[in-house]
Amino acid sequence: MRILGIDPGLQVCGYACLETGGDKDALIEAGVFQTDNDLAIEARLNQIAEDIKSLLEKFRPDVVAVEELYSHYAHPKTAILMGHARGVILQRCAEAAIEVRSFSATRIKKSLTGNGRASKEQMQRTIQTILSLPDVPEPSDVADAIAAALCCGNSINSIAAV
Repeated sequence: MRILGIDPGLQVCGYACLETGGDKDALIEAGVFQTDNDLAIEARLNQIAEDIKSLLEKFRPDVVAVEELYSHYAHPKTAILMGHARGVILQRCAEAAIEVRSFSATRIKKSLTGNGRASKEQMQRTIQTILSLPDVPEPSDVADAIAAALCCGNSINSIAAV
């Protein structure tokens, strides 16, 4: 099964394509795409939509794993802007008829480390170990996308085991 993990963001989106099944998960590709900060929000959202469409066409995932939005009361505007980016991502997945699974940050962390409050560094080291990577995945947007994909794979595998 092929899973595309996405860490949504208005400025930077992380992505990771993971192949799962059998004894080991394999990372196909991971990276980021960025929007031009000088553009209006609608143009930036269009950039995200085009980048997501390209990723969906390139990797042909069976499912897309996206981190749910977290809203801190001190930064409501950030959550709204992130919601715009996440909405564009979900729309592109719907357009391509690809299933989307959403996971909270705490569930993703707990799935990988056993601790829902794990630090970014702990998450990166865990991902490095699970996937036998030579280095920790960076930047954190990439690590978050890989983590979402791994969490999705764990979720699917646990359902299949039942």
